[in-house]
Amino acid sequence: MTMRLLARFALVLPRSTRGFPAASALLQTSAAQSAEILGSQPQPKPPVAAATAARGLCEKHGLAKEEEKNFSFKRTQLDNLLSKAKSPEEVLQVWDKHGGSANQAAICLVQVSRLALEKSVEERRQLINDCTQLFHTVSSQVSSVWNGTLVNALRAISQLAVAPEHPVLRSLQAEALWRIRRFSYKQLAFLMEWVVAEQARLGRQAQGESLALANELPKQLELRWTELSEPRTVSMLTSRAAHLPPSLIEKLEDKALELAEHFVAEDIRRVAQALASQNRRAVPLLRALSYHLLQRPSRELTTPLLLDVAFAYGKLNFHQTQVFQRIAAEMLPRAPELSGTDVARCAKSFAFLKWLHLPLFEAFTEHYVANSEKYSTLQLCNLLMSLARLNFQPSKGEAFFSKVHSALADTLPHLEPFLLVDVVWSLCVMEQVKPEHLTLLTQPSLQEKLREGSPARVENYHVKLQHVMAEGILGGVNPTVPTSSTLPPTEPSHAPAPSQLQSGLHTALTSLTESKPNTLRTSVATCYGWTLDGELILDSENNPIELESVTAPHLPGGGGDKPLPEGARRMGFVAWEFPNFVLRSKELLGRFAMQKRHLQLAGFLLVEVGSLSGKDRYHMGENRRRMECLLLSLYTLYNEIKNCKAL
Repeated sequence: MTMRLLARFALVLPRSTRGFPAASALLQTSAAQSAEILGSQPQPKPPVAAATAARGLCEKHGLAKEEEKNFSFKRTQLDNLLSKAKSPEEVLQVWDKHGGSANQAAICLVQVSRLALEKSVEERRQLINDCTQLFHTVSSQVSSVWNGTLVNALRAISQLAVAPEHPVLRSLQAEALWRIRRFSYKQLAFLMEWVVAEQARLGRQAQGESLALANELPKQLELRWTELSEPRTVSMLTSRAAHLPPSLIEKLEDKALELAEHFVAEDIRRVAQALASQNRRAVPLLRALSYHLLQRPSRELTTPLLLDVAFAYGKLNFHQTQVFQRIAAEMLPRAPELSGTDVARCAKSFAFLKWLHLPLFEAFTEHYVANSEKYSTLQLCNLLMSLARLNFQPSKGEAFFSKVHSALADTLPHLEPFLLVDVVWSLCVMEQVKPEHLTLLTQPSLQEKLREGSPARVENYHVKLQHVMAEGILGGVNPTVPTSSTLPPTEPSHAPAPSQLQSGLHTALTSLTESKPNTLRTSVATCYGWTLDGELILDSENNPIELESVTAPHLPGGGGDKPLPEGARRMGFVAWEFPNFVLRSKELLGRFAMQKRHLQLAGFLLVEVGSLSGKDRYHMGENRRRMECLLLSLYTLYNEIKNCKAL
C-alpha cells in the first residue's frame, strides 16, 4: 500500500508544481544540493522515471542504486594535474594555483598521503602544517565530499599521523557516522579496516566518533551482509574477524565458500591467515581454498604467500597433500634465494604438519651450510627443532652439524631455559648431543626455572629432561649424568585413557598370560621418560616368568633383587598409532624414533604393534576397528615369539 501511494505521489508531483514557479525552483535547488553531497548529477526525469525512483524508496538501498546509475564524472584540469604530480609539494602547488571543491581537496589529501609514504616522520609533520588550507576546505564543506573520497580521506589522514583531536579528522568521522547507512558495503568494509587500524594506532586515546564508528560498523555490516558480493571485500573482512561478532564471521565464511572460485591468490592467503589467527578450522572452506590455490599460476604464488599458507595450515593442523607438494615444488628452486627467516618458517610449518619433503629439507640444510653467518640463534634453533621433529638426517650431516655446533658453542648457555631444553632435546633426537650440552641441563638453577609456568608445561619439560638424561646414560654420551630420580619432582597429571589399539594390545597380552599371574605389566612408566604398553620376560624356553622378583633397571624403584635368568629376554610392547608417523610415510617421528632407540638400548626386545592407516580408520565401524586392532596385536605377538624360539 505504501509503495502504491508513493508511486502515485511521484506521478502527481510534477503537475502540481507547474503553477508555482517558486516551489518548483525550491524543489530543484534541494535536489541539486542533495545530488552534490552524494556525488551524482541529477537529470530531469519523466513521470515514469520519477515513479521508478519512488518505488526504489521502498526497496533496500534503492536510492543509492538509482544515484549510482545516473552518476557521471567529468575530469577537470585540477584532476589531470593531480594525476601527474610526483611529490606532495607538487600536489600542494597545484591546489594553491587552481583551488577547487571540498571533494577535490579531499582527493588532494589522498594524493599527498600516497606520495609521502616514503618520507620521514619529521617531513610528514611538516606536510601537516603545509596542508592547513586543504584541511580547512574539507572540514568546512565536509557534507559535499563524496562517499568513496570520504573513506579514502580518513585513511590518508591517518597515514599522515594527524592528531586524533584535529578538527578535520573529527569532522570526517562525524560525517562518516552520519552517512553510515548511505555507504555501499565495500565502503563500509574499507571504513571498518580503517577503524581497526586507527584503534591500533591510537590505543586508549581513541574516543568520540571513532568509538561510535567502531560500535556501529559491525552492526551495519551484519544487517546488510547479503549485499556482500566482491571476493576482495570478503577476504578483507575475514582478516578483521577479531573485531566482528561471531554470527557475522559465520556468514562471512559462507560467503567466502560461495565466492572462493573468484579468489585470487592474495585473497586465499588473507582468508587462510584469518582462519588461523582465530583458530577456526572450517574444513569445507579450507578444502575450497586448497582446490583453488592449486589452480593458480606460479607467478601469483610468491614466496611470502606460500609461507603464510603453510603456516596457516600448520597452525590449523589441516592436511592437504597436494597443496604441500605444490608448496614444496614452488619453494625448491627458490631455496638459494631464501632468507634465514624464510627457511626457519617453512621448516617449522612443515614440521607442524608432519610433512617431510626430502629434497626441500636437503636444500634447507645446504642453505644453512652456505649462509650460516646470516642465521640468528633463534632461526637456527627453530630449524633444528623442525629437523628433529621429522627425524630428518641430512645427507651432508658432517658439514651441517659442524656448523651447528660452532654456532651454538657460545650462544647455547645464554638461551632461555625452556628453549635450551628444546634445543638439547632436538640434538638428542638426531644423536648429535655432546657432554657439555648435558652438563648445562644438570644445573640446579636451570631446573628450578623449569618449574615455573603451568603444571602441564612443567610436566612436559620434566619428561624432556628425562629423555635427555636417558640419552646420556643409554647412548653413552655421558654415563655420569644424574639419573632421573634426582630431577625435581613434578605433580603428574591424569594419565590419558588408552587408545583402542592399546586396549586391544592389553587384552591380547592378558589372554596370553592369564594362566600365569604376575608375568605381565601394562602401561609401564619407565625412569627414562617413556611408557611401555606391555612388558614380559621370557625364559630360555620362551615361557613367561614372574616379574616381581626380577630386577628392573628401567623402573624408578629398581624392581626385585634377583638378576635376570640366563637366556631370558625382556620383551617390551609399544603400540604405534597413525599420528606417530611422518605423513604419508612409514618412518616414525623424531620423538618416537628416540623412544624406540632408548628402549632397545635399555635391553628390551621391542615388539612394535602398528596401527591401521588413517584412511582405513575413518571408513570402519567401531566394532570392526577394535577387532582389527586386536587381531593385528595377536598376529604380531605370535610372530615375535616364533622368532624367539627359532633363535
